[in-house]
Amino acid sequence: QVQLVESGGGLVQPGGSLRLSCVASGFTFSSYGLRWYRQAPGKERELVAVISNIGTPNYANFVKGRFTISRSNAKNTVYLQMNSLKPEDTAVYLCNVWINGYDYWGQGTQVTVSS
Repeated sequence: QVQLVESGGGLVQPGGSLRLSCVASGFTFSSYGLRWYRQAPGKERELVAVISNIGTPNYANFVKGRFTISRSNAKNTVYLQMNSLKPEDTAVYLCNVWINGYDYWGQGTQVTVSS
């Protein structure tokens, strides 16, 4: 079955960096686009970044120039490099793939930006 497992979250000071990873299994990874979402307490889940099956990235305006999404088809892994982190980036970050009309989600990884 489809599985997505995120890691790499943690506590970081404002201005710091983190690299999130999402390891996928149960589907042909190289054939699908992948997404990173985030959800802060009391807020709607929001799309952060998307990478197509051929590696084309797109970003939400609030992370452009700070975050970079990438993928390794050899490792079945999608990454989110987050630089210049701000307190408002604090959230659970979730990996997502849409296959045959169904959304699959990982369990998420907590990112906390605080001094």
